[in-house]
Amino acid sequence: MKYIGAHVSAAGGADQAVIRAQEIGANAFALFTKNQRQWVGKPLTDEAIEAFRVACEQHEFAPEQILPHDSYLINLGHPDPDGLKKSRAAFLDEFRRCEQLGLRLLNFHPGSHLRKISESECLKRIAESINEVLIHTRGVTAVIENTAGQGTNLGHRFEHLAEIIEQVDDKTRVGVCIDTCHAFAAGYELRSAETCTAMLNEFDTVVGMNHLRGMHLNDAKSAFASRVDRHHSLGQGNIGLEAFTTLMRDTRLDGIPMILETIEPALWSQEISWLRAQQRSDTPDTLHG
Repeated sequence: MKYIGAHVSAAGGADQAVIRAQEIGANAFALFTKNQRQWVGKPLTDEAIEAFRVACEQHEFAPEQILPHDSYLINLGHPDPDGLKKSRAAFLDEFRRCEQLGLRLLNFHPGSHLRKISESECLKRIAESINEVLIHTRGVTAVIENTAGQGTNLGHRFEHLAEIIEQVDDKTRVGVCIDTCHAFAAGYELRSAETCTAMLNEFDTVVGMNHLRGMHLNDAKSAFASRVDRHHSLGQGNIGLEAFTTLMRDTRLDGIPMILETIEPALWSQEISWLRAQQRSDTPDTLHG
């Protein structure tokens, strides 16, 4: 079964994210459990935690259908000791918030070397950061998101992800989220069914499909191999619709949250309906009229 949704707002409380996901016809969703542009968030109250759990039960969202994302400020490969310490503390807080809410996944961007350390040293620090937080938490899997490779961000090659995972001690609690826009901008061709399938096959060879815990379904304003991270609505960017039809028909992607981060929330319900319809071979390949 395909779990399809969007990254919805948690304004007013995490339980409101559940309601917003239900309103757009989603059976998966992503959210921030705190303000993503602040280091410290308000502690979750017992009332907020209970409201979230009740909403999930009422609208039939299980933990495997929810892919929370951590703060954009965190850099788990930070070259400076103070920056690394601050990032690791914030990452641990994000994990503990997931524990409180009964969530089992936490999606995050791996990190950046800032031109101060080597790629291999940065990847090692990222893995060490994951190891540290896994020791102090239970039940939550660290889900590394591939990046577009913008600036000094690592994770734009599947080999980077594999190198991080290789250095994580508990491999049952580390996984990957593939963002289609990021992959395309990083140089993975997706514009046909054949190349999209080839990308997944390469991921399976380099990282392993057993580590795939989620996907972000985004078209790209950015050009192929540009290393620029610019999302677009499905079918309106440089990837096109064929890739997303292909993903919907690949059974290897069943049972993981597949999350829209496209740029027009007003279109999410339409995009979700279209994606769901693509699982059948007799559906049209047009979208947005």
